[in-house]
Amino acid sequence: MATLERGFKAWAERTAAAIRVDLGLTATAALDPGTLAAHLAVQLLRPDEIDGLPRDICIQLLETDPWGWSAATLELHGKTTVIFNPKKSHGRRASDIVHELAHVVLGHEPAKMVFSQDGQLATRTFDQKQEDEANWLAWALLLPRDALFTAKKSRMVPAEIATVYGVTEMLVNFRLKMTGVNAQFQRGSRRRA
Repeated sequence: MATLERGFKAWAERTAAAIRVDLGLTATAALDPGTLAAHLAVQLLRPDEIDGLPRDICIQLLETDPWGWSAATLELHGKTTVIFNPKKSHGRRASDIVHELAHVVLGHEPAKMVFSQDGQLATRTFDQKQEDEANWLAWALLLPRDALFTAKKSRMVPAEIATVYGVTEMLVNFRLKMTGVNAQFQRGSRRRA
C-alpha cells in the first residue's frame, strides 16, 4: 500500500461511512454488494449471463480456469457492469465485487485490454495505485472500524466476524490489524492485567 497518498486511508474510511449512511446502514451493519451496486447503478453479471459471450469463453472462465480471475468492470450495452466470478467463495466474491465498485466510486479509468495481432493473446493495463485505492475503500465499506471494534468488544473471533459480514477471515484479520483495533484491545487487556 506504499502507493497510497498521505491522507487517503482516512479519506476512504470517511467516504465509506458516508456511502453506508446513503444506503441507510449503521456503522455496524453488514453491507450487501448487490445493494451497493444498485445504489451506484452498476449491473452485476456472471459470465454466463452476458448476452452474446461465446460459449468457449464461458467455458474458459467458469470451467477451465475459474481460479485465474476474480472480477472486472466494463461498459456493456452502455451500462457500467461488473462481471464477477461465481466460483469464488462468498466472502471472496463480496470483496471482489466491492473492489470493482470502489473503482467506480473513485472514478478510475477501467483497465484497457490489449490483444495480439492474431487476437489470441490479451494483456491489460494495470495501475497499482488505483488497485490499492480500490482495495482500501472496498475494505472500509465491507468492514468499518466501528463494526470491528464492536465485534471485538462483543468477544467475537475473526471467523464469526467474517460470517456476519460476509467476508473472508483473512480480510477480517487484516482489517483488525490495519485499523488498530487489535492493538487497542491488546493495550486494554494489558491495563486490566
